[in-house]
Amino acid sequence: PALGLFLFTIARDPLRIIILIAGAFFWLVSLLLSSLIWFIAVKASDPNDEPLQKGLLIFGVMFSVLLQEAFRFLYYKLLRKAIEGLVALSEDGCSPISIQQMAYVAGVGFGLMSGAFSMINLLADALGPGTVGIYGDSQLYFLTSAFMTMVLIFLHTFWGILFFHGCENRRWWEIVAVVVMHLAVSASSFCNPVYVGSLVPSYVLMAVAATWAYLLSGGSAQNVRRFLLCKS
Repeated sequence: PALGLFLFTIARDPLRIIILIAGAFFWLVSLLLSSLIWFIAVKASDPNDEPLQKGLLIFGVMFSVLLQEAFRFLYYKLLRKAIEGLVALSEDGCSPISIQQMAYVAGVGFGLMSGAFSMINLLADALGPGTVGIYGDSQLYFLTSAFMTMVLIFLHTFWGILFFHGCENRRWWEIVAVVVMHLAVSASSFCNPVYVGSLVPSYVLMAVAATWAYLLSGGSAQNVRRFLLCKS
């Protein structure tokens, strides 16, 4: 599904590809910084203290989420400046891409890079040693991880639309809602290997974020009905 989003809505437009790659780069920088801080914290602590190490893991996840959203805000500010430049250079005084379209493409960029790293981690685990479920744990590790990766890609896309809309209209509660949803999805991963505890809440939040983003983008129930009935 994520590949379909890229091929049908982004791949044909060079400007959108640039925005997507830049968004992926911003997410990558946020991951690099959060990983560096977590690595230093782990090395500076006692590796035999299990409660402390678990606390550091929780801290690392939450800090990474906050850092990602901070970089999403920085990317919004950069794109806002880019729109002003595009308007100044255009002959008709109009930007070739709207802030809503930028929000969507930037969200896809964040999501694709997040999904790419999730896939790399899975491939690294798949190299072994060991067999999934050999000690009685669920054998659905790779399947559920694939579904979790997909939902994160979509969530980043919807969060990008919500976040940019909040920044554009100074609705700070929308930004706070995005951060809270991101924290909730990340925290649900600590329920694993009870995958129902992470997948179900994540997909529920995805449905909420998708509906919210659709309505903010100008969508309506009538448009959905026309789409399902193939009417113009």
